[in-house]
Amino acid sequence: MASEISLSFSVESHSSQGVNSQLQEAARKKLWALENDEKDVCALFKELSARLVCIQAQEDRFLLTFKTTEEIWKFSTYLALGHVACCLEQLLFDQVYWLNYALVEDTKISVTVNEDRLATIYLGLLIQEGNFFSRAVLNVLQPVEEAEGGLRFCKNELLHVRDIGEESRWEGMSLLTGQRGLVPVAAIEPLPHPFYQWFLKKYPVSFSVSKEISSPTAQPIGKGRCTAIEDYRGRGWDELSFSKGDSIEIIGFLIPGLQWFVGRSLSLGMTGFVQTKCIDPKTYEPLGKGLEFLSEEEQRSLLHLPCNGSEQHYTRVLSDLAHTDITSVYRLDGFEPAVMLPKVPSEALLRGCKDVQLLGSWEEAAMNGLATPSVSEQSSSEGELLPATLEDFLLQEADDFDDPKFFIDLNAGHMEDAEVFDPILTFLNQGGYVAHFQSLYDLSFSFLNSTFYGFSDEDELILYLETSRNWAKRTHLNWAHIRVCFLLGRLCIKRVKLSQARVYFEEAINVMDKGFRDRPLLAALHVNLAAIYLKQKMKLKFFSMLGKAVALLVCLPGHGFSSENELEVVKYILRDAVVVGNTSLEARACFLVVKLFLQLGKYDEVLPFAEHLQILSTNFSSQDSSATLLDTTPILSYLYDKKYLPHITLASTRRFVPSGIKGAPTPIWRAGLVLQNTAKLLGSQLNRSSISVLSCFCLRHALTFSHESGAVSTQRALCATLSRMYLQHGVLDGAVCYAARAVVLGKLMSEEEAFESSLSLGWMHILNSQPAKAAEIMLQLLQSLHETDSVTQGGAVHNLLAIALKGEGQVQKAAVNYLWALNKAKETGNRRNQAIALANLGHLTLSHRANQLAERYLFQSLQLYTELQGSEDSEMELVQVLLWLAQAMVGRHRIEDSKIFHELALVYALKSHNMKSQLHITESLCHFYSKVSPNPGACITYHEHWVCLAQQLQDREMEAQVLQTLSQLYRSLDTSKSLRQSLDCTKQSLRIFIDLGERVKAAQAWLQAGRLHYLMEEDELVEMYFQVRQGWVVQVSAV
Repeated sequence: MASEISLSFSVESHSSQGVNSQLQEAARKKLWALENDEKDVCALFKELSARLVCIQAQEDRFLLTFKTTEEIWKFSTYLALGHVACCLEQLLFDQVYWLNYALVEDTKISVTVNEDRLATIYLGLLIQEGNFFSRAVLNVLQPVEEAEGGLRFCKNELLHVRDIGEESRWEGMSLLTGQRGLVPVAAIEPLPHPFYQWFLKKYPVSFSVSKEISSPTAQPIGKGRCTAIEDYRGRGWDELSFSKGDSIEIIGFLIPGLQWFVGRSLSLGMTGFVQTKCIDPKTYEPLGKGLEFLSEEEQRSLLHLPCNGSEQHYTRVLSDLAHTDITSVYRLDGFEPAVMLPKVPSEALLRGCKDVQLLGSWEEAAMNGLATPSVSEQSSSEGELLPATLEDFLLQEADDFDDPKFFIDLNAGHMEDAEVFDPILTFLNQGGYVAHFQSLYDLSFSFLNSTFYGFSDEDELILYLETSRNWAKRTHLNWAHIRVCFLLGRLCIKRVKLSQARVYFEEAINVMDKGFRDRPLLAALHVNLAAIYLKQKMKLKFFSMLGKAVALLVCLPGHGFSSENELEVVKYILRDAVVVGNTSLEARACFLVVKLFLQLGKYDEVLPFAEHLQILSTNFSSQDSSATLLDTTPILSYLYDKKYLPHITLASTRRFVPSGIKGAPTPIWRAGLVLQNTAKLLGSQLNRSSISVLSCFCLRHALTFSHESGAVSTQRALCATLSRMYLQHGVLDGAVCYAARAVVLGKLMSEEEAFESSLSLGWMHILNSQPAKAAEIMLQLLQSLHETDSVTQGGAVHNLLAIALKGEGQVQKAAVNYLWALNKAKETGNRRNQAIALANLGHLTLSHRANQLAERYLFQSLQLYTELQGSEDSEMELVQVLLWLAQAMVGRHRIEDSKIFHELALVYALKSHNMKSQLHITESLCHFYSKVSPNPGACITYHEHWVCLAQQLQDREMEAQVLQTLSQLYRSLDTSKSLRQSLDCTKQSLRIFIDLGERVKAAQAWLQAGRLHYLMEEDELVEMYFQVRQGWVVQVSAV
């Protein structure tokens, strides 16, 4: 297909600065496995806005296609932001990789796409649409077709063109002049950047480019002081007068390409607008190292935006994940999902993580009292959560000022009494900005609730403000007059009465003569009035207002928006910056769009601008190696999460490097977001039983951060969560290590946390075949419980002690402790704990071949389980009890009963959709029908189910081995049909062995296939298979 494009990848090592051949091979093997089931790959690329054509594992690449320009736009954006590479890393590597912390840090995936080819496909789709934006590649100053409506334009001018069905000419409109006419197709080239095509189409502006905005010079955005190069006499109160050679302080920024900036004369002390052309650009200083288009405060504020209280939320999530029911619910002997699968080799953990050494130093620090609860934790424990963001902090500070409140009195007699309005007019007539005015100017109209009260509807408030306005005019209180007009204008905008709002704003500006004392008000008036002129298509008034409005909006950092209408002006500025190629202005306008959309909660609309802002920042940093990359990944991660894009959210979050700036997202926020989205990938709610290995890297970072900040409870929660995660993935040494640290930290908190952590540690030792260590912990806990009357906790300890004693071979003591646990469960009436204690007693007697006694205990347990309301955990315990009963039935030679219990166990496992449990039971059933009660048909059926489970788990090695066994089973039936089925299984396993590079096993499979062809009397193929097999044997010998 013409629209296909290949995406290649390579796995690279930071330390060796080259390809990691071992991981490259592992990724290739995973791709071979995915070729059989492309569902996950298709889902990933669908999220990345691409369509998978096929996987070409041998070439380490994917073949993709696109149907729309929007798909290419989104995919190319994700590619530029690095999300595609991170998504492939999540797809291609298994748990051994993700649990190896050092390896993850040292590895990166590089992706390669033929960008020229991608651009060609994009342009082809654009031309098919026949309506797009182009830049002129030639000057057409005297078009031949001028008499027929030809358009004049200059090279690099931006044009909007439309296909009118003529081969050589299209209809065009210049965005610079607004003129229309016919354009030679050969003279234009479509804009290659998809964002610009989308933005210019989605947000059209009726006016042409203003003379107030022009192409930039080579100068960067400036600050500091500059020198005037000519005399200038201001044409109004708002323009600064100065003489040649005067030194002028730049207020905020000076942006090349804009006509005005705000300056202060150092000789006169006056502030006003200054024309950019009147100063020497060589005399001011660049914005600063790493600050290409934002102030330091703006960079910090950008990081505060996505938090929104989620820091505390994710701390609570981690605490919930760490909490376990081990103090109240007994444990079934050996029953954990981790023991149902082969363990990940411990060296995979220890080779990269070095957990033991790291956490050992933490334990020492903790025991020395260095790890004490942080201030935030102490506050949280008392119910006083610290503010999550700078915005929250400022709001708290503002509350401390106790803003003045004014009662709305509409009594007819009072309306003519000037003294009634003295308080509000005095408040509003202050000669400059004060903190109390924030509620009057903010985007949320908070003055309606904080400043005024006693009115039943906004009409009453408007009447009150109208009367205040009249009194301000009569008494010549100019500042009060201006601010009342501004409030009235805002209320009109809220009601979409733009003409009336325009009247109030114009009145306010006409009265103003010292506006720079209240710059937020001056900026709000100019920008809101410009927005109304733009909306009402009042071209002359708009252009007369625009230059100074842009200076107030873009050049003064920390602009506070007062209405959504201001977006119209920002979009116009962004459009003009794109048209004239002013990248610095484009970046600042893009930042303002992001800021306003986030404040409005328009998450769908802000995402393209946030992505483009990050790409602009990346471009700036690539041009200047000293520049610090602006990091919008917290915002992007937050927005991707809102849009339910879990793969991309994880990719974005992985790339986020916490800054340490106060109020910015921390590693705790990152870990919480990762946990939340890994659960989405698993299609489940986040819980203790489904902690993905993808979260390991971020959990470790969060643990380091919480240790450095002295947050003991968070450290304990993270250690418990990591212990649980390592347990689930079979790394029991790691699970024990983290559980031990949780005990140390729990002792610094309370007896309750210490007790729970100690029980968990003992359970980890039991699962890790360290019963002596577990028994020692349990005996200490029993000693500590002598002074309490906690029956349930005592029962939990006795139960775990019994399991540990059984592991040590102390059967009599184990039985006594099980009976203690059973009696305590009966004492509290806890039927589930009774069922577990009885099952454990049954398992103890079964392991010593007391099958009749085991049957009695296990049947009692089974009866109790059938009476329980079926939770997922209790149903999984029931599966284990049924398996033990099946074993007891075999010991008593009741084979039919054993079959029933085996198959009942599988039914419950299928009902719970637990893949690991199904695999465990299927293996048992295969053994049962192969060795205990031979039944070739049933054995084949369950081996086929085993193959399906291996495919769902994407374990190709297991799949190949089971296929080999299945081939032997079919062969043993010795019919023409079964031989054909045996051959099919052999060929499937052969393909997998070849894909996995298992040459010895592949050679054996070639030989097996040849033999099957011989048995089927297909002699013409026998020799071919034997020859190929011989070739593989030679290859193996050579290696």
